[in-house]
Amino acid sequence: MSFNRLVADDFVVSTDSITAGLWGDSSTPNLSTFITSSAQAAGSSGNFYLNVFSAGTSTAPTELEFAVTYGNSVGGGSLLFDPAVAERSPSSTIYGSYRTLVLGDENATFSFGGVTSSDFWAISIDRNRYKESLFPGSLTLTISGSTTANKTALTLTDNSQIVTTTTFNDAGRVFQIVSGSAGTVFTGVNNNGYSLASGSYGLFLPDIATILLNPRALTAGVTGVSASFSGSSLGLSPQTTANVDGNNPGRLIKAISSSAITAANGTGNLPFTLNSQENITSDFVFVRPRSSEYNYSSNPSFISGSTGEVLYNSFINNPQTYMTTVGLYNDTNELLAVAKLSKPLPKDFTKEALVRVKLDF
Repeated sequence: MSFNRLVADDFVVSTDSITAGLWGDSSTPNLSTFITSSAQAAGSSGNFYLNVFSAGTSTAPTELEFAVTYGNSVGGGSLLFDPAVAERSPSSTIYGSYRTLVLGDENATFSFGGVTSSDFWAISIDRNRYKESLFPGSLTLTISGSTTANKTALTLTDNSQIVTTTTFNDAGRVFQIVSGSAGTVFTGVNNNGYSLASGSYGLFLPDIATILLNPRALTAGVTGVSASFSGSSLGLSPQTTANVDGNNPGRLIKAISSSAITAANGTGNLPFTLNSQENITSDFVFVRPRSSEYNYSSNPSFISGSTGEVLYNSFINNPQTYMTTVGLYNDTNELLAVAKLSKPLPKDFTKEALVRVKLDF
């Protein structure tokens, strides 16, 4: 066994970005089935959020994909915790939680493309669906105001492909949700893809896998919002009345699933398309056995036990060894990592080798 001290030139750091499908069926980035759990909706957690699944039934759903919730700064759209205490309800709790998570300031207000808002819808992707973050530019979210096929749907994406400077807050990177598809912004109505009077359609927060949607922009942007959904009394506009259970998460889920029906009729896009992204950092270590190095063996079977002489003359003048393993040690000779070669590498005084060791972390 021989040792060589590595120097700075022997190390190279590289980062690769890997994208993959986000949903349970990772072979496709499209999600077109939306199932909610009747038990969860009737339980205590249903007052705060609704989980959305892609398989099973409402009584036995499987493949959790994301959760939808609604936040209101004054507690509108949900029942008060205590009728004697105003503005304290599940929606105000959700608003405060996301305000702390995203803005980091309990006195701050949400702004969508420069227009402040006192409420929002939030779509939070299940943690098992991604490794590091969402992939900016892969979002296509289609929202429809009705299950009727001739209703116009609103297609949304993020503006990551057109901004020149990335904005950051306490949640990491921030992009605006705009009219468009798969990172391509539709500029026919407004040059930046915003709504005409209500700012952007929301915020895309890839580092916490969250989408915040601006209710005012959605209400103005979807045709047929005044009509009730088929089989339901829900409309797209959020219920903001105090101490009233407006089932606002259900309203948004209905609007997204309605676009799936529209797409099935051949008149729209698949409703929810998104990819995940992971940055893999690799540390490459280049080990360079020179021609004069690593040509002898410390194997005791080559040495006479009685005289200490080399048993084989060829190992004196024309030695040949076979490298099989590279070990990385620290300064106290502790083995930190081992790299096995795919096959033994012959080594003698006429050969030099270059072994590249890749460490992923």
